[in-house]
Amino acid sequence: MKNSRALIMLVMAMLAGLAAVVFASRWLMNTSSHSTTTVAVVTEDVNLGQPLNTNMVRTVSWPTASVPPGAFTDAKALDGRVVRTTLSRGEPVLESKLAPLGTKGGLSAVINPGDRAITVRVNDVIGVAGFALPGNYVDVIVNTQEPQAKNDQQQSISKIVLEKILVLAVAQQVSRDDTQPKVVNAVTLEVTPDQAEKLDLARSVGTLSLVLRNQVDKDTLDTNGATKFTLLGTPAAPASAPVAAKPVTRVVRYAARPAAPVKRDCVGVLSGVMGSVECF
Repeated sequence: MKNSRALIMLVMAMLAGLAAVVFASRWLMNTSSHSTTTVAVVTEDVNLGQPLNTNMVRTVSWPTASVPPGAFTDAKALDGRVVRTTLSRGEPVLESKLAPLGTKGGLSAVINPGDRAITVRVNDVIGVAGFALPGNYVDVIVNTQEPQAKNDQQQSISKIVLEKILVLAVAQQVSRDDTQPKVVNAVTLEVTPDQAEKLDLARSVGTLSLVLRNQVDKDTLDTNGATKFTLLGTPAAPASAPVAAKPVTRVVRYAARPAAPVKRDCVGVLSGVMGSVECF
């Protein structure tokens, strides 16, 4: 009798344990399924302007609470989309890092709407010794002749004409991950249409120089430009005052009018054989 009771208690304990295991496993599965979300990530490093395909994207489980805004859950939805920035392996693909739908690959895909890309010729000095890399910001200085002559002599002037201009590419390199300087002969800048016109005129009337600036510096300065006088600290020679013209004196001559004859009374005087006329 005692053995049968013990056997029954053992069977009941085993059934209770099995039920606990089943319920615990189901709870864990439900909890884990609700705490993760499928997110599309890239399987290799992708450069900006490069289109994606299904072989470059896969889905992984991502904690639901930390899914970044704009993430994709379907890898097929990214087929043909062009990235606007460099993506590292395993990085989630976000809508903010993609060009608009229908955009083809290449440099044009990373240009902001309304902006333009223009290329200027540089050398190791103009290009800041190769440190003007894609993703950096530069100012553009032009050295030319002053439009107005002073003291009958034109003098050179250097003036900042454009500020905080984004470098899109150097030569044919558009990657923004490399920090090593590259001495190239051409730099492509992102500008507005008005800035493109100014830059094109500036390189035709003088020589250009690029000035590297801090990436987070957004201040703009209104400078007067540097001339020979401001460089050497000498005051500019005052312009000579124009000589006042002497007034012209005109002499007006009037023709003299003959005096009108005065009417007088005259009488004849006879003295002997001599005679005369007396008027009064």
